[in-house]
Amino acid sequence: MAANYHNANATNSPYGSGDPYYNESSGYITPMPMKKRTSNWVKFGIPVALAIVVAVVVGAVVGSKHSSSKTASASGSASDSSPSGQAAAASSAASVKNAIGIYPTGTDSQYLLPLYPSTVSFLYLNRGRVLNILTTNQTNAAAFTSPTFHPTTDASLAWPQDPFQPSNPSPTSLRPDRPRLIAPSYKWQVLPQLIANDVYLKSWNETIFGNATEYYSLPPVQYFMDGSSGILDNCRYVKERVKAFAYVYRMTNDTKWVDRTVQELDNAAGPNFGPNNSTKWNPSHFLDTAEMTAAFAIAYDWLYDILSPSQKTTIMTNMITYGLSQGIHGYENANGGDWSGWWAADNIQGNWNCVCNSGLTLGALAILGDDTTGTAEQILSLSIPNAVRNCVNAVSTDGTWTETANYWYFGTTGHAEMASSLMTAAGSDFNMLVGSNFDLTGLYHMYVSGFGSLFNYGDHGPNKYSTTANPMLLYGDYFQHPEYVLFQRDQHDAPEPWSMFWYNPTVSGAFWDGMPLDHFFDNSTDQWASMRSTWTDETGMYVAIKAGELLGHQTHNDLDCGDFVLDALGTRWAGELGSGDYNSPDYFTSDSQDAVRWLYYRKRTEGQNTILVNQQNQNVVQAQPTVNHGTTGEVQGSSTVYNVPNSSTAFWTADLTTAYNDTTSFKRGIRMLNGRKQVLLQDDITASQPIMWRMHTNATVSVDSSGSSATLTIDDKTLNMQVLNPTTGINLVIGDAVRFANDPPLPAGAVDSPNPNVTVISISLDPGTYSLQVLFNPQWPGMATSDFVTPPSVAIDSWTVTSHN
Repeated sequence: MAANYHNANATNSPYGSGDPYYNESSGYITPMPMKKRTSNWVKFGIPVALAIVVAVVVGAVVGSKHSSSKTASASGSASDSSPSGQAAAASSAASVKNAIGIYPTGTDSQYLLPLYPSTVSFLYLNRGRVLNILTTNQTNAAAFTSPTFHPTTDASLAWPQDPFQPSNPSPTSLRPDRPRLIAPSYKWQVLPQLIANDVYLKSWNETIFGNATEYYSLPPVQYFMDGSSGILDNCRYVKERVKAFAYVYRMTNDTKWVDRTVQELDNAAGPNFGPNNSTKWNPSHFLDTAEMTAAFAIAYDWLYDILSPSQKTTIMTNMITYGLSQGIHGYENANGGDWSGWWAADNIQGNWNCVCNSGLTLGALAILGDDTTGTAEQILSLSIPNAVRNCVNAVSTDGTWTETANYWYFGTTGHAEMASSLMTAAGSDFNMLVGSNFDLTGLYHMYVSGFGSLFNYGDHGPNKYSTTANPMLLYGDYFQHPEYVLFQRDQHDAPEPWSMFWYNPTVSGAFWDGMPLDHFFDNSTDQWASMRSTWTDETGMYVAIKAGELLGHQTHNDLDCGDFVLDALGTRWAGELGSGDYNSPDYFTSDSQDAVRWLYYRKRTEGQNTILVNQQNQNVVQAQPTVNHGTTGEVQGSSTVYNVPNSSTAFWTADLTTAYNDTTSFKRGIRMLNGRKQVLLQDDITASQPIMWRMHTNATVSVDSSGSSATLTIDDKTLNMQVLNPTTGINLVIGDAVRFANDPPLPAGAVDSPNPNVTVISISLDPGTYSLQVLFNPQWPGMATSDFVTPPSVAIDSWTVTSHN
């Protein structure tokens, strides 16, 4: 899907014209891009259609028989639980992983997703000479087996057990050695061996070194107050740099990285960075304070043995003055005060609570034992119980992040950093992980990921400078979900210091082996469905749709019951608009029915891919949808080449009546047809006011002379949509993604975010009762017109897996 990540000619960026990370809220379907992996695949622009991976094994003289023996060894390891059998299995899995190598990245997908091959060519070399080229179907490749971990005591292939195992853990009784946070010394000691034997760790390590080198030559991050977003970008830049500098120092012992870290910290606490008082790190927008505190904590802890006593004192004093003491003030003012600590109030279950508690916890753990003021102990007595009451509950019972799919990144990063630091520093997660729903949230992230982008409903949040999906690595290891680890290690945002220590290198297999194509998330806060035709072909079909309540999302949601996205042929045809301008008046003030937030087009019901009645927003308070769904239950196997049976289908329906005024009944259903090559969207509705069906697209749209069908084109791809019912009185209309002329006025001085290159396809109906059926037919290569089916008309209440056969 075409998208404007950033304005290349941005002039308002504090980092200069053309800053690649600056966004002026002018894009469409535009969650902010994450830091790209340093890779020739990215640099040279491998196209999305790529279907070949070339893996080079240097110094090995092997052929097809050797490849087969790997398969036997890896598959046979499950029955041999002896130490020697486990070691052999781990070694075999590592060899296969390194032989396959790292997948290329799709450079024109929003999230730069990995490209999985349909065939793989192994080039077996000896001293640079090609001995054999073997092309094999993925079904028989040893790498593509069930996701698993291979336990082993081999320090060149696996992390050893942490020697710090307190029998009665306490957050104020910490490990005796440094570092304490996330990367204890025993891990640093074996990390070079693991890097040498793991292609992913090697690649990530090289990327971190490359990023650190790039940051090193830049001037220290300069202070820039970005309206209501404060200095959050500044703080995350500092954190990103400190992590890279400290990592490279510990890998090289080159003190130039220490000096550069100290320079960054001195600047961030110096007279030219913000006001020269205790509010330097902008505690009124406490995310800023928390992220800067975390940056100082990492530097203090990871560089502890090389910093001079005066440097440590300075870093600690600044952390207490500008960070931890402001946090105590926040806890004390959780219900209001001279500046609000609203993020610490109970029932604030989202990224703010996770990130703020996390930054303060890291700061306290870093200086505990050196701090003579008692501030660190006081913070830990407040942050841990507060996070356990609130942050931990940001994940619904089905794994869904209650804010949005994009805010999952920020919230889980804060949560994972805090949980991991507590485990490494104090020997326990203190209920940050135990008994939570975080074991399910990796599943949420996998299914909310489409082909090229997320099901990115609601706000997408700020730039992901120091925020990745690497909590998947921690959760996958802790909860023993190897599929989470395998899914994330191939993503472009994996290479950064946290991944080096959260990744379990004994993992092997394919995340998609045994992974159902469909999943339905039924928690009442966020009812939604994810349906696809494949996990590994980026040109496949992906459909996601949601209902859910319109309250309880930390004011990051849209009024969007019934909203959907549709991916096919490697592009997004029905998409999301993303965030409005966060600096808009009263954008976050309230989510009540009359909130100003719901005046902005991207947040209004008319800005979603759903039904509009009387051009009015959905009912915020009364919306209590109920859902139903079914699937034929296909599960992808080990092969990257997967073709679903012709009988394969999935459907999802929702009763959305309570979300609308002037509506007696409204039920929306969506289903995959014809071996998941077509999609039917149906609305059974009775309303006393005019009805409007709406869909947003980046496509060029041509409506035919009948007015009942349209052709959508993006680049060289085509999708046809046809209104099957009603058969008369239908007129597809195209227009711009702008507010209606008769919408309530915006606040004085407010400007709605523009939506360039976005077309709205709409269908208008008079008041009455309808079964509106729209069929989407992507024009698949090699598929003739006669291969498409016209489904029967079936009332949504009668939908079953077989109702449209």
